[in-house]
Amino acid sequence: MAELLREQGKEPVFYLVGRKAVGYFQFRGIASAAEWTGDTDTPAFHTAEEISHTLLDAFSRGGEAGGVDEITLVYNRFVSMMTQSPENVRLLPLEIAEADDSEAGSTVYPLYEFEPDAETVLDAILPVYIQSRVFNALLQSSAAKQAATQKAMKSASDNADKLITDYTRLRNNARQAEITQQIAEIVGGADALASS
Repeated sequence: MAELLREQGKEPVFYLVGRKAVGYFQFRGIASAAEWTGDTDTPAFHTAEEISHTLLDAFSRGGEAGGVDEITLVYNRFVSMMTQSPENVRLLPLEIAEADDSEAGSTVYPLYEFEPDAETVLDAILPVYIQSRVFNALLQSSAAKQAATQKAMKSASDNADKLITDYTRLRNNARQAEITQQIAEIVGGADALASS
């Protein structure tokens, strides 16, 4: 993804959450602007507040002043116990989706009057929106990690059970072969004594 952004003339700045992400970037020698670790198994809302405050501060400074021009959130989305999918969500700048005339039909959308003005309302709601999206991503990633861990542990348990069954059969076959050998030796010795 970083290569795609660079091809578009954008320089990515990374804000990392979790030991795995930090380890991945450190191993490859990729610098990050900020890191948060130690709260990923059971994410707390104050971590999401801290992350969103840092992101909004960087966005408000802008790319020219050492901040960022766009915020994209990349995380694992929990789909089911068997499936987790990577998600890539653009948080800022907000995209305005216009309703198509064919989709809207004859529905007339109401005009809203904001008290105070729309800009003040947006300035009040935007930090809460970003916090909730970041917290949702933290929760989704935590659930995806737990599901992947459970899946891996079940797979390991199943493999261990299969190994136990295989080795028990091998032991029983070896023991049966040894018993058969001993019986053959006893019968052979008894036949030798009877014929002499």
